[in-house]
Amino acid sequence: MRIEFNNLYTHFIFITANRYPIITEVSRERIEKYMTGIVNNYNSKLYAIYANPEHVHLLVSRSPRLSEELLATIVADSTAKFVNENKLTPAAFKWQNSASAFSVSKSDVAKVCH
Repeated sequence: MRIEFNNLYTHFIFITANRYPIITEVSRERIEKYMTGIVNNYNSKLYAIYANPEHVHLLVSRSPRLSEELLATIVADSTAKFVNENKLTPAAFKWQNSASAFSVSKSDVAKVCH
């Protein structure tokens, strides 16, 4: 059965390799905008994002056609390539091999967005 719509909210956390604080304040906003674009390009909606020096938080309602694992892989791989091609970090950029994903209730999303 095909699912056209869902309200499945996920809080993703991506961590830099070895938790190295490589995301600088100068490049933070550009990285956040790029990650937002990736999520939007895959028919998902990003509600909140914040890049810390060693990790990034995203609050997403994903397309029913994508698993959490697939969306996380697309975002991580695309972002690492973008950061390295544009030399946005002082050293080569890499994520850890795994990310975290937590389901979030609609009321929690409303708290974040208001």
